[in-house]
Amino acid sequence: MNDRINQAQPAIYEKLGRDKLHKALRQMHLIRMFEEGAEQAYMRGLVHGTMHLSIGQEASAVGVGIMLESGDYITSTHRGHGHCIAKGADPKFMFAEFFGKDNGYCRGRGGSMHIADVASGNLGANGIVGGGLPIAVGAALALKQTKKPNVVICFFGDGANNEGAFHESLNMAAIWKLPVVFVCENNKYGMSTSTERSTAVKNVSQRAQAYDFPGVTVNGNDFSEVASAAGEAIARARRGDGPTLLECMTYRHRGHSKSDRNRYRTKEEIDSWIARDPIQLLQANLLANGLIEDEEVAAMVKSVEDEIEAGINFAKDSPDPKVEDLTAFVYTNQNSETSNV
Repeated sequence: MNDRINQAQPAIYEKLGRDKLHKALRQMHLIRMFEEGAEQAYMRGLVHGTMHLSIGQEASAVGVGIMLESGDYITSTHRGHGHCIAKGADPKFMFAEFFGKDNGYCRGRGGSMHIADVASGNLGANGIVGGGLPIAVGAALALKQTKKPNVVICFFGDGANNEGAFHESLNMAAIWKLPVVFVCENNKYGMSTSTERSTAVKNVSQRAQAYDFPGVTVNGNDFSEVASAAGEAIARARRGDGPTLLECMTYRHRGHSKSDRNRYRTKEEIDSWIARDPIQLLQANLLANGLIEDEEVAAMVKSVEDEIEAGINFAKDSPDPKVEDLTAFVYTNQNSETSNV
């Protein structure tokens, strides 16, 4: 009980209010359980290919997402399941996509790395490292040209900050003062290469200085820090003052992908980050400040468990794509003699 009393209440809590804080905690549990469910389905042979899990990074997705409005947009990454859910995706259609079913978000064609839900503002995940950066800039340019009061959030990992598309996108966004917030989820490793070996600057956020706009680094496992910084960056973008580079220092508990044997990280390092689990940090703080009760947490977790179970069953029972639709939704140059449709 003393631990609860001694935890300070972050200022962002008053702005968000109890209902949004509960929504944020539930979304974080939902992301975690969705990915655990997807991982188990993969182990049972229900999901093929591979997947990149964001277990341990939930605070960055939800801390940013909770500050957005329905008309705002995001671009995502190959590790983007949390971004999807934070922007309002329904897990049952995500599971259907994972299972290759016809009623998945992309009719079963996209799988784990290419989920898009334009209706909710999710312009899509991307299997190309840094591939979402220029897409986000293009979307932000469209918003500015049409004088819409919305913003674009561009999620990317630390590995993308050494891609040419990163620098080109930041430069263009700065020149035109576009309403885009670049969110780097720095989990310390681009596949198996640490940022200490791959990136010259200490913090990715420092690279915003070259393009004359703000760069901020926060504890990406602390929901309140992410939400506070994201709120300021989003407000700046809405005012027409241009982009911000927000770096969330976080960590993935699992390997880079399902084939990763984790030989480049020590057990001690992994355990030290698991001890800073973002879900438990937020939950403990809400309990300490009397913003949620134990019974409410238990009911929340049970409702998420039920939703995940229902989502997996929905996907199992969903129809497979028809063989005669193999070439549907596939686009190519029909005038080319070498086209394979």
